[in-house]
Order: sequence, then C-alpha cells, then structure tokens
Amino acid sequence: MLATLGFLTVGALFVLIATGRVTPLVALVLVPLLASLIGGFGLETASFIVRGVQQIAPVAAMFVFAILYFGIISDAGTLDPAIDGILRAVGARPTRVVMGSALLALLIHLDGSGAVTFLVAIPAMLPLYDRLGIDRRVLACVTSMAAGVNFLPWTGPMVRASASLGVPVADLFRPLVPVQLVGLAFVFGVAYLLGRRAERGAKAVDADRLGARTLSEEERHVRRPGRFWINAALTLAIMGTMVTGAVDPAVMFMTGTALALVVNYPEPSIQRARIDAHARAAMLMSGILLAAGAFTGIMKETGMLAAMAESAVRVVPPAWGPRIPVVLATLSMPLSLVFDPDSFYLGVLPVVAKTAQAFGVEPIHVGQAALLGQMTTGFPISPLTPATFLVVGLTGVELGAHQRFTGPLLFGATLVMTVAALVLGVIPL
Repeated sequence: MLATLGFLTVGALFVLIATGRVTPLVALVLVPLLASLIGGFGLETASFIVRGVQQIAPVAAMFVFAILYFGIISDAGTLDPAIDGILRAVGARPTRVVMGSALLALLIHLDGSGAVTFLVAIPAMLPLYDRLGIDRRVLACVTSMAAGVNFLPWTGPMVRASASLGVPVADLFRPLVPVQLVGLAFVFGVAYLLGRRAERGAKAVDADRLGARTLSEEERHVRRPGRFWINAALTLAIMGTMVTGAVDPAVMFMTGTALALVVNYPEPSIQRARIDAHARAAMLMSGILLAAGAFTGIMKETGMLAAMAESAVRVVPPAWGPRIPVVLATLSMPLSLVFDPDSFYLGVLPVVAKTAQAFGVEPIHVGQAALLGQMTTGFPISPLTPATFLVVGLTGVELGAHQRFTGPLLFGATLVMTVAALVLGVIPL
C-alpha cells in the first residue's frame, strides 16, 4: 500500500511539474500532503512537514545568501577586471576567442546561475564570432560546457541533492573537486580543438576594438572599483572555507553578504536597493527548497520512501545493486532530457539512493553520481530548462542544431568525469 502510494506520489509530482500544470512549489507541497492524508496519517502530517523543513533550512539559507552575495560583488564590479582582461586577451585569433568564451562562462557561472552566465557571456562574445566568421554553434557549445561542468556548492543541482539526501553540501562537493578539474580540462581541450578548426575559415579583421564592452548607466552607478581587492579577498576566503568545510556554508555566506554590503554600500538605502535587486532569484529557489523539505519529510516519515525502496530492491538483480552509482552516472546527462531538476533530485533520487543503500551503497555516492550530469552537463540542452532557450535565443541557433552539436560533447564530459570518479574512488565500481 505505502509503496504504491509512494510511486503514485512521485509520478504525480513528475507529471505536474513536467507538463507545467502547476509550479514546482505547489506540487511539492500539495501532492505529498494529499498522499499523506490518503494514507491515513491525518494531522500527524504537519509534524512530518516541520521535520523535513528543519532538515532543509541550512541548505535554503546557504542558497539565499549565496545568491545575494554573488549578486552584490558582481554589482560592485569585482569580476570586471577579469572579464575585460579576457575580452582584451582573445584578440582576433579564433582559438583564443573560443577558449576565452569558455573561460568567461566559467568565471561568470561563479554565481551558480546558468541564465546569468548566458546573458552575460554570449552577448559579450557574439560580435567577435560574427566578425571572425566563427560558427555560432561553437559559442553555444563552449559556454554550455563551461557552465555545465561548473557544479559548485551553491548551484541548484547540488543544493537539491543535499536537501533530498540529507547530506551536507560540503560532503557532496569536496570529493568531486578533482573530478570537476578533469571535466574542466576536457572542456578547454574541446574548446581548443573547436578553435583550431574555426581558424581555417576565419576572416582577417582588426583586433583593436574587438574586445570592448560598455556598461549601462545603472551598472556604472553601483560599481565600486576601489573595493576590488577587499571583495576579491572576501570571496577567496568564503570559497576556501567552503572547500575545507571548516565553517557551515550558510554561516559563511550570511557573514559574507553582510560584510559585502557594509564595505561596498555603507548607506542603508543603497543596501536595501541591492538586496531588492537580487531578492527575487534568492527567494524563488529558497521557497522551492523549503517546499522540498515538506515533500521529503512526508515521504520519509510516512514510510513511503522506505517501502518504495524495498519494492525496487526486489526487481534489481543483486549483481547490479552495488553498481547503481556507475549506471546512474553514465545515464545522468541523458536523464536531463526526461526529468527536470525538481522531479529528479527531489522525487527520483531519494528512491534510487534508498534502493542502493539496501545493497550497501552509501547515499552520498548516489548523489555524487547524479551530479556528474543530471542538470549539470545536461541542463544547457534540456528542453525542460529556460536556460536552454536563452542559449539558442541569444546565439540564434536552432534548438535541434544546438542539441546535435553540443549534446555529444556534454555527454562526453559526463563520461570523462565518470571515469575520473571511478579511478579516484569517488564513486564505487
């Protein structure tokens, strides 16, 4: 009974979110709530929700303040010297332009937003591609690859995996750092080869002003170039602490946001304006995470999750059980074309992790396997994410052409990282 109810709950969640009938927040709250009531748990459901929300709160807090922090330091112009330096350095050499595009996307994606990455990197680099006669699919490809492999602790897939499995973000992320470095080496290797190929048909142009960019009046108004070194040191301190795990990430970003506001915008009115400028993105995702807490709380406390896992264990061949992380890692990127991040990480992943646990596999390994492709390398070509349509809209490339050109390379990045994760012992074979 509980297993059937659980599978129906996950199925309903997927259908409602995938078809756009309701928002993820609504589905994550109402679907499990209704299932719990049908299961006869009555008012006890409220306590299930509270326990789930309490578990998720630190992750939600980290995400809110990470978005605010990176928004504030970007407003202050901390990334400007690096962005302008890249644009100046690439000149009119196609190989440099393509590799510079990947580096620029990687840098901008520090805030964890694929949409922001494409909105900044593609318009900045597109004039160079057009003037040099480089295929626009190359720009769509390398920016997608750089953003896709750059799965940081505050990115959506990472915080969702942490929330659904109850594993601290730092524990998920730290072992993946060398794997990610291997993935980034693959990205820049591909960018170099695409750039070399582009040189054969490139146009000869004057490079004097190719890298110039201009800021809007509003952007100039909030820039604080005199605070660059303070902001850079603060950012390095936060990210270094994140990697070591010495202090909870939520505390670091909370403190960092307060310091960034005081250092760059001492006036309370401007502080409020900068918070308002980034509050929508922060609150939207934090709301979904807290709703996910309600979902996971109900699924765990009612016993639906355990019952689903027990049911799944009966159909998984014993020899395949310990290899669930390897299979999941290999399929993780294509799964982005089928599952949106909420339905996968919050609905499917807990069931897979619980099933794998019955075969002696730790949930953390299942989460790390999923992060090698599911809505990381897979998100820039998935029709289930708005960022995909930003890529094709900004570059003017057809969706199908983008998927055919970029998809195999993104899948290649996942396979390379999967091999690296196996060799380094991050996920078990």
